[in-house]
Amino acid sequence: NEIYRHQNLSVFEVDGNKHKVYCQNLCLLSKLFLDHKTLYYDVEPFMFYILCEIASDGYHAVGYFSKEKNSPEQYNVACILTFPQYQRRGFGHFLIAFSYELTKIEHKTGSPEKPLSDLGARSYRSYWTQTLLQLLAAKELQQRKSPVTIKELCSSTGIKHDDVVSTLTRLDLLRYVKGQHIIQPLNAHVQAQLEVYRKQNRSNNTCRCCRPPSNGRRRPTK
Repeated sequence: NEIYRHQNLSVFEVDGNKHKVYCQNLCLLSKLFLDHKTLYYDVEPFMFYILCEIASDGYHAVGYFSKEKNSPEQYNVACILTFPQYQRRGFGHFLIAFSYELTKIEHKTGSPEKPLSDLGARSYRSYWTQTLLQLLAAKELQQRKSPVTIKELCSSTGIKHDDVVSTLTRLDLLRYVKGQHIIQPLNAHVQAQLEVYRKQNRSNNTCRCCRPPSNGRRRPTK
């Protein structure tokens, strides 16, 4: 089923239980590029989300991620891959963002299954950093009287608590005072990093929009 379309991008949702051979072939193909991938026959417990670029000659798969239907560990991604010829165009960021939009629709928080590849770890750290900094900057502009909480960040982004804490700690934006985490104001170094992300977003028009339908019905956007 096509569950998302915007401009020249489309996302298809494929049930591993209903389309077993297709999903197995997709996993075998991704194994060529992911050294740590070991699961490629037992696809029934997973949903697959295939990102396609729409061209005059049809749909071209550029990447995908798989997601366990019921994950006790709250994993929202089991495997994620952008095919080599489409890398460095923002599609990996899009797939990560899409996975978290699905997580928010389910009113949950999530995290990718570990271990991540080196490239995957860098991509997720970049996504978490950019997403949290942009949200914190927006909160500061609102000049709120009450401080922003970790729970609020998790709820707004779909990012799991541990990933939020580790990201803010790495950015030196978190203090632990009297048994609770206190988020610090954005310092000059972080503000400079945020400006770099803003410039990157302005110069990269690919994959900027990512928001699946939020009404619970899996239909393509128009």
